[in-house]
Amino acid sequence: MQFIHSEEQQLIREAARDLLGARADAAHVRAAMAAPGGYDADLWRQMSTELGWTGLAIPQSYGGAGLGWVELCILQEEQGRHLVASPFFATAALAAPLIEAAASETQRAELLGRIAAGEVRFGCALTGADGRPPCAAVTVVLEERGGRFSLNGVSDFVVHGDSADLLLVLARAPGSQGDAGISVAVIPAGSSGVSIHPHVMLDLTRPMSRVEFRGVTVSREQLLGEPGAAAAAVEQGLDLARIALAAEAVGGAEQVLEMTTAYAKERVQFGRPIGSFQAVKHRLADMMIEVEAAKSAAWYAASVPAEARGELAEAAATAKSYCCDAYFDCAANAVQLHGGIGFTWEHMAHLYFKRARATATLLGSPAWQRERLVRLIAGGAAAAPFF
Repeated sequence: MQFIHSEEQQLIREAARDLLGARADAAHVRAAMAAPGGYDADLWRQMSTELGWTGLAIPQSYGGAGLGWVELCILQEEQGRHLVASPFFATAALAAPLIEAAASETQRAELLGRIAAGEVRFGCALTGADGRPPCAAVTVVLEERGGRFSLNGVSDFVVHGDSADLLLVLARAPGSQGDAGISVAVIPAGSSGVSIHPHVMLDLTRPMSRVEFRGVTVSREQLLGEPGAAAAAVEQGLDLARIALAAEAVGGAEQVLEMTTAYAKERVQFGRPIGSFQAVKHRLADMMIEVEAAKSAAWYAASVPAEARGELAEAAATAKSYCCDAYFDCAANAVQLHGGIGFTWEHMAHLYFKRARATATLLGSPAWQRERLVRLIAGGAAAAPFF
């Protein structure tokens, strides 16, 4: 595997860093959190429609750029650096791989084509009210009567659910458990019987909602692939999304390291910069070691889909667990090393800390990922249902 980014990949990073540096600074992030839907609509249009970011990893046959998961993770890392509040992750890094893995050719062409063109925002209803990771935690039920399908139940913690155009819903057959009987449906967010209730979340840069389904009619064409047989495809799509989250965590961890190092050089205490004190040096060194190790885990995992597909599950679990732990540790140290100002609403440190905590839980906590990794290596069952 090649861990040195190509010239094209470096240009993608530079372009993303330039755009987000100008359009996603602290003032823009705070404005986006207060905006309808919790994101900057103008920035989203620029990213999705003008620059084609949402189609970067989508095959050219479906209207995308035909690049890979490494390129998408570069965008995720840069958005993590700037705490970008955007439907990008839910649409391009979560819904798109689930659709590509589970849908028929006709469905892929239609749905991935719309994502690549920046025409649609997705909310992914993946889990039940307790937030445990799918597929075992799916509680929405897909019922079939006389050839007609309907959705009933509740899915919680749906990322950008209140601003979605379409909902990708995981549902199970009545009476099924675990990975059995899993189906994937794509329905308009405004469908009759769908009600969306936004939460006030710890991480205000990634809004979530509870979505209720009450007798929502679903046509056969709205079910991706074969009903009741989507579990393997769903797990594959979720692993790609976990790798994207790991890359985002690396970006956030690196940013808090840089801003904390800069502060330690500027902040003077007892007549000298606090960065000259041994205790502070040790904390910064620990943060740097975690960031560098996290980079290795994330970029290895990002390379796996194209170069070693059989290692996808192990690489995703490793990257998601380590990178999220590193991000949380770095963010916690950043708050501490900034002293009193690090605890204030005005400073960005607490926003990185909250994003780190929320990202760690999303799609399975580090502890859940590590148990899953042990079971994968040992050839056992899936990870136990805790988070």
